[in-house]
Amino acid sequence: MQQPTRSASDKFYLVLKGIAMGTANKVPGVSGGVVAFIAGFYEEFIYSFQKLNRKAVALLIRGRFSYFYRYINGKFLSYLFLGEIISYFTVSKIFDVFIKMAPILVWALFFGMILGSVYYISKSFEDWTRRNIMFCTVGTLIGIGTSLLSPAGDNDNLFFVFFCGMVSITGMTLPGLSGSFILILLGNYVLLLVDSINAFFETMVRSFGGDFGWWYDPIHMNLLVVLAVFLLGSLVGLISLSHVLGWTFKHYRSETNATIIGFITGSLGVVWPWKREVYKLDSAGTVVTDINGNAILENYTRFLPDMASSHTWIALVMIVLGFATVYLLDRYGKNEYT
Repeated sequence: MQQPTRSASDKFYLVLKGIAMGTANKVPGVSGGVVAFIAGFYEEFIYSFQKLNRKAVALLIRGRFSYFYRYINGKFLSYLFLGEIISYFTVSKIFDVFIKMAPILVWALFFGMILGSVYYISKSFEDWTRRNIMFCTVGTLIGIGTSLLSPAGDNDNLFFVFFCGMVSITGMTLPGLSGSFILILLGNYVLLLVDSINAFFETMVRSFGGDFGWWYDPIHMNLLVVLAVFLLGSLVGLISLSHVLGWTFKHYRSETNATIIGFITGSLGVVWPWKREVYKLDSAGTVVTDINGNAILENYTRFLPDMASSHTWIALVMIVLGFATVYLLDRYGKNEYT
């Protein structure tokens, strides 16, 4: 795959797309892979991670860093991950606040985006054979089935944390499967995406201020180790899955696209706006909290909207806005990459 030449504006928009991916990856039920798919750079994303192979390792060992950077499409990945890092400490934090203040409206926006994704991706897919309809149906059932699973309890065993990293990365590489929601099902969402991230952020702040007392705090150090193992598992999973997806795109392109459309369709059940949070309870029926005193989310219960409520109509407007956002992404992605 030839690496496209990008202007300064293209690089800027790539950072914005990275911000969008990072925000989507953190929100339970939303997949960052959808952003890459509808914005037109999904295959380049997968292709770039395919390049993390023996040849790339050999280039690193020989100290040929500039060749390594070009070989793995480093400019593309750098801008994309810059956006994701920015998102993790800015936009995604804002969405955390909005979800607490107006959860139905935020979920309605994401529901509209997923609905728009299904529409535009299906519209552009022309190979609707019986075989591909079957793959799409299977993908849809997997997406729906994921939303109906019961979550497990939290587990900081490092082997399990590594496994969580490998599995949750599907939210970045497979559109429609939410890595954050998978972590909720595995019981480790708070540990891996809240507590450990906060510990890392606190470490950076304290270290820049000349305070290295965190080094002697066993709880803090354990969270940093957990984060490191989780990131390692995510990297291994990302590289492994990108090779599998690259192979399927090469040999079974239409079947792979049909399955992805199914995944995205199935995820509509996860992002249904009208739902209530179900928090984790202990044996005494008391809500369990994390180390920061926040209630631990376990799952959701869904209900039908009240059409007589003005709030419902505002949520419907948010769905339309989400749909329109995908329309703009789809239009820009096609103009840039096709």
